This record gives sequence, C-alpha cells and structure tokens, in this order.
Amino acid sequence: MKAVIFDLDDTLFDHYSSVVATLRAWVPVLGGGELTDEHVAQWFVAEHRNFELWLAGELSHQDQRRGRLRDFLPAVGHPVPTGDAELDEIFSGFLDRYPQYWTAFPDALPALEVAKSNGWRIGVLTNGTVGQQNAKLAAIGLAGHIDVVSTSEGLGVSKPVPESYLLTCAALGVDPADALMIGDNLEKDVLGARAAGLAAEHLDRAAGITLTQLVRAV
Repeated sequence: MKAVIFDLDDTLFDHYSSVVATLRAWVPVLGGGELTDEHVAQWFVAEHRNFELWLAGELSHQDQRRGRLRDFLPAVGHPVPTGDAELDEIFSGFLDRYPQYWTAFPDALPALEVAKSNGWRIGVLTNGTVGQQNAKLAAIGLAGHIDVVSTSEGLGVSKPVPESYLLTCAALGVDPADALMIGDNLEKDVLGARAAGLAAEHLDRAAGITLTQLVRAV
C-alpha cells in the first residue's frame, strides 16, 4: 500500500453533528421553535435529495440549496418564497452559522498520523465544492496532513464514477492497486472504489469501527 484516500463528510469531518448544531441555532430564527427530531430528519432528507440532483447535473449548486429550503421550510411553518433572491437570503442564515460548528471526528487526526507514519501518501476524495471542502479541512486542523484534495466540482465527476478514484490516484502518483479508500458510504466509498481497482474499507461507526482501526489493519 502506498496511499490512502479518505472520504470527508461523515468520515473525517463530522457533518451530521455540525449540521444539527447549526440547525439548533438557526431553526428558532426561522420561527420554527426549538429544533425537533422531525426537523432534523426533514433537513437531511431534503439535503440528500437535492444534493444528489446537483451531482447528477440536474441542478446548479445554488439551486440545490434553494431546493432544500423549498422542501424544508414547510416543516418549520415558514412560508416558501417564490423568488430566488429571497431563498438565497434565508439560506445565508444557515451558511453564516454552519462554519462555527465544523468539527473533526476524534479519530481523524490519529488516523492521518498513522497513515503518514506508514509512509503513505494521503488523499481526500469528496463529492462537494472545492472552496467549502478545503475550508472544512483547514478549519478542523487537517489540511496540513493531506497531500491531495479531490472534489467532484474540481474533477468534473463524482463518486462512484470510476474516474473520480482514478484521477485521485493519479494526483497522488500511485497505481489504483496500491491505494486504499476509506469512507462511510458503502456504495460511493467502498463498492465504487473497488470497481475502479482500489482496495476499500467501510467505516461503520454504528458498529464501533474507527478510522484508526481501519488504517492499522492494512
């Protein structure tokens, strides 16, 4: 093994907890009262549906944000504006708060340190925008430990398209057969990577698996 490639959201970066903390601060401003489990569930359904439409090229990145609000605002009893500018203004309230709650998983830095001690090149492959994903890595203190950051926006393809893994391996200067992909999404981080010729391990935190365990097991 010569390189390890990590997913970012919900692998190195605690996306779920960061979003829930943001919603807890933002939803009351929308007039939705205290954040409820139903609000959280509605948000993530809206996020997943619209983000996948962006990855498929059916929506622009800004339009997928507007789509989230159209899906989510009724859940908190907020009128849905008809104009894009009004939707963008509302979403800015979420974006203004979101970076305040960015956090890494406790096992993220130790896993990167183990990988580096093995002499491996370290990459991140994430379905997201260049600016935001790099900003997350910098904010949570991991950017200096990573050699290559590949995003779907920068590559022009997203996981699980084979080219996303192959282009990342090329940027790292390693053959796919010498690279390991680790992530929380079975389809996009494991099955897609294996189909492209990489080794891959599933990060199943619900089963008590940690990043450091997966890196050390190789």
